[in-house]
Amino acid sequence: ALPKVITFLLRYGTTYGQQIFITGNHPSLGNGDIPQAPVMTYINEQYWSFTITVEANTSFTYNYILRNNDGSESFDWGSDKHIDTAQYSGNITIVDSWNHAGYFENAFYTEPFQEILLKRKSLTVKQNKPKQITHEFRVKAPLLNEHETICLVGEGTSLQQWNTAQPILLHKKAGEAFYAVSLDLSNAPLPISYKYGVYNVAEKQFVRFEDGNNRIVWEAAAQGKQVIVNDGFAVLPTTQWKGAGVAIPVFSLRSEKSFGVGEFTDMKLLVDWAKSVGLKLVQILPINDTTANKIYTDSYPYSAISAFALHPIYLNVTQVADKANQSIVAAYAEQQQALNSLQQMDYVATIDTKWEIIKRLYPLQKTKTFKSKDYQAFYDQNEHWLVPYAAFCYLRDIYGTSDFNQWPEHAQYNAEAISALSAEGSPAYDAIAIHYFVQYHLHLQLKEATDYAHENGIIVKGDIPIGIYRYGADAWVEPGLYHMNVQAGAPPDSFAIKGQNWGFPTYNWQAMMQDGFAWWRKRFEQMSLYFDAFRIDHILGFFRIWSIPTNAVEGIMGYFVPAIPVHINELYEKGISYNYFRYCKPHITDQVLWDVFGNDSDTVRNEFVTFDGFGNYTLRPEFATQRQVENHFANLTVN
Repeated sequence: ALPKVITFLLRYGTTYGQQIFITGNHPSLGNGDIPQAPVMTYINEQYWSFTITVEANTSFTYNYILRNNDGSESFDWGSDKHIDTAQYSGNITIVDSWNHAGYFENAFYTEPFQEILLKRKSLTVKQNKPKQITHEFRVKAPLLNEHETICLVGEGTSLQQWNTAQPILLHKKAGEAFYAVSLDLSNAPLPISYKYGVYNVAEKQFVRFEDGNNRIVWEAAAQGKQVIVNDGFAVLPTTQWKGAGVAIPVFSLRSEKSFGVGEFTDMKLLVDWAKSVGLKLVQILPINDTTANKIYTDSYPYSAISAFALHPIYLNVTQVADKANQSIVAAYAEQQQALNSLQQMDYVATIDTKWEIIKRLYPLQKTKTFKSKDYQAFYDQNEHWLVPYAAFCYLRDIYGTSDFNQWPEHAQYNAEAISALSAEGSPAYDAIAIHYFVQYHLHLQLKEATDYAHENGIIVKGDIPIGIYRYGADAWVEPGLYHMNVQAGAPPDSFAIKGQNWGFPTYNWQAMMQDGFAWWRKRFEQMSLYFDAFRIDHILGFFRIWSIPTNAVEGIMGYFVPAIPVHINELYEKGISYNYFRYCKPHITDQVLWDVFGNDSDTVRNEFVTFDGFGNYTLRPEFATQRQVENHFANLTVN
């Protein structure tokens, strides 16, 4: 088969200095490498062009890039610009429309809408395929009603002379985003005007025209050439779809069959209720493992020891147990009933009891579980985080702390050493592998719950905290990805007049950039196994973050990173004098001491500050930071 020439014509009006590039998974388009994307040729105020020659039976996806004078870039959105040359007999000219990422219609082409919310049965549309094809028209319309398809009419006999009683019907193939039709316009005088409309196949009735002006096709076909017209979106209403949802923590879904807390299996009951009242979305709080100190404070869902591992507290132990081992779980029926009857969840008692049951089930079921193909596939897909996480949990337990800096061994993560520690035959193997066992069953139960939601037309939205726990597996394994010397938080506001200190390290974006943000990509990939959409807690943190020194306790001591500093000249220009010690050091005078401490001011003056001789006091070195002051009084309490 002979090579084929493909000419790309992009309809896009640019200003002087702007350039348009084309990128795609083909060598002639840079193989998806943005810096290698070729620049297109400016034709006129409406068109940019680029031509390549490809081998016959070539298939690839492509997009466009707009580069502005200042070097900033905008990307043509979506992955539906795809060409398979095997479907065409000759050379190809593609007339494309730019797809702005902000177009409202794009939301309806995301996976949750296409696979669940807007999924409908395939519509049979009769099309008369001409012997000779010169043009193929493609257009997208995400919100058609049942039995509706897109139709086309226009001037001339080839386009039905604007006769809406017998329009040309377009068809949408399974897995494709657009409606399409192939036509023979070899005898049509070009340019020719046309318009899309909506047609009800069941009623055989034209419903309406799209809004806006008539469209015009200028590109004529020739011998051995076909024209593909990608018209973007049909101009139709996009506000008719309505949907509402409910947000609730999994731990609040406690049912009669729960074990002291709402579990992943209880999400099915929530789905049943949501469906009965017409809701379309269920949103939950973060569900990652937060087991750091094994006390009630671990119940805080935004401080996970792993950005990947699920929390064992959500495990339904009854479902884990094989039929032969159900008696083990049944023996805890009284404890289960007692925990379920509590007004408030007893976090520690619940998680401790579940682990007690798990430790009895694991030796009886580990061999069968680990030999199953499903488990082996799970392990292979998740090994990159599963093994370090499980080893972290083991070391946390034997050393009695999640603060790996205090561990006598393995304080610094070493992949080779952890591999040996986790290997079968190692004395620590079972104490580590039990976490593989738990995570596998958590995965099965959460996946079953979300699949059930999808079967009932409900999508599930997860919650991803912006930060990671300072003494968790992620920080232990790759500390270089984080700024461990600062804490994330929020500046003072009416909600918290002293600011907020969350304690999490901030991200080292420069380090993450080195491998293409692999950690974030893996995190999103992991969560996408279960969730259709994500809420990213404090998404502003991707752009700037309130950073607090680790020697500070309150958020008020922080600053934005990045930030535009105030230059000293700006103060002078506003008539503001500058005094370094007044603005940048604690302002302590006799009056301040009296106002704050009253009759105790002499004690504070004698023990905590030093007079500077100019009417002010400075904190003594041993009390120079909030953390030092906090530790001092904490030790007094202990002693």
